[in-house]
Amino acid sequence: MTDSAADWPTANLAATGPRKPRAPLLVTAELPPDVLAWCDALRRAHYPPERNRLRAHVTLFHALPHSVEDELAAVLGDLARSAPPPARIEGLMKLGAGTALAVESPEMVALHAVVADRMHGLLTQQDAQPLRLHVTIQNKVTTQAARALQAELGPQLQPLSFRFRGFGLYAWEDGLWRLIHLFSFRG
Repeated sequence: MTDSAADWPTANLAATGPRKPRAPLLVTAELPPDVLAWCDALRRAHYPPERNRLRAHVTLFHALPHSVEDELAAVLGDLARSAPPPARIEGLMKLGAGTALAVESPEMVALHAVVADRMHGLLTQQDAQPLRLHVTIQNKVTTQAARALQAELGPQLQPLSFRFRGFGLYAWEDGLWRLIHLFSFRG
């Protein structure tokens, strides 16, 4: 089952005009609306505004070749037949020049491994590394600014449990994402 773009929030994602040929593909673990709104509010508050071109997101794959779009869509569609994987925001993740919300979800990590196995030999170095699920809320700031935000948010942050909504498949076009398909978990 594929949802339409009108069904899920995609603000600050959409590339416009004709689709660019050969654009790399991204895959996300889609957050439920309430968690997305909270994470996105943190991102808008703390991400440098001149660089914040995307909404909050959990990236599973950063750059897969455009040539695997059909196979990738089939794999994601098959995996979306399962139940929504449980997840939990556990705390902060230090990014050096930024801050992220650390997300724990062994089930999503297992689903990622299935896709990674199917895409073997096509993964970039970044996508071949062990998956550390997170939502970036601040990036490309000074180390001091990142530490200050971590000191401020750390004591306030409470663990938050949720279930991922589905997978998002996007084309990366000049720093913006063009929605291709959203796959809802339905098991």
